[in-house]
Amino acid sequence: MTRVDLHGAPETMLATLYARALDADALGDGWARDIVARIDYDWERTGITARNAPGVTLRVRHFDTWARQFLAVHPEAVVLHLGCGLDGRYHRLDPGPGVEWFDVDYPDVAVLREQFYPPREHCHIVAASVTDPEWLTTVPADRPTLILAEGLTMYLAEADGVALLRRLVARFPSGELQFDAFNPLGIALQWTNTPVRRSGATLRWGIRGPADILDAVPGTRLLAWVPVFESEGFAGLSAGYRAMAAVMNRVPGLRTMAQFHRYAF
Repeated sequence: MTRVDLHGAPETMLATLYARALDADALGDGWARDIVARIDYDWERTGITARNAPGVTLRVRHFDTWARQFLAVHPEAVVLHLGCGLDGRYHRLDPGPGVEWFDVDYPDVAVLREQFYPPREHCHIVAASVTDPEWLTTVPADRPTLILAEGLTMYLAEADGVALLRRLVARFPSGELQFDAFNPLGIALQWTNTPVRRSGATLRWGIRGPADILDAVPGTRLLAWVPVFESEGFAGLSAGYRAMAAVMNRVPGLRTMAQFHRYAF
């Protein structure tokens, strides 16, 4: 068993890992189930159960779908998976040999990835903070690039997040930005988020909608903006989740509390 001692934002990745493990059959993610079995951690601390895991992994399924769509059009692409945690998206999607994939996260997280995932020729682990501009110089900038950041933006300070997106758009010739976000109300209600509260993490950046990104990051063009409670994924969840989404969608601030963003550049 591997002892994992993480705190703050890095610890929250264990909650999503556990959710993927509990929902592994639906996701096609046996890696998550195997990794959870190898980690010495109090999984009850995450607040994730078999009952609520599908509500958490809805986001995983959504970004898997968007990533597959991009790679179907661009079979020779660069993928930057920012704040990847222990997500096995590369192994779930299994892109072809024309794709160069970069999993980027803090050095202690990178060490864990190296323990749990086997090396693959076209999958690279970058041990760095995503906001450090130096690591980006090691990534090829000669082909379409997918920049995927699931569960990341809300942990960044707004200035750091905007600077990161500008830097990425300026670096690559073309591609897509795909990420999720909370609005300011979601940031204010972070005390209701069990993994965030118990890890001691702090949510910072609230994004009201696409205008916040289009105004701040020149060269971006909106492809899709989906309030999470309106996403297609809710159709496959339990009646209780569908009823909750219906209620949330009637209240403007709650309707857009969590969002999926997709931009071309």
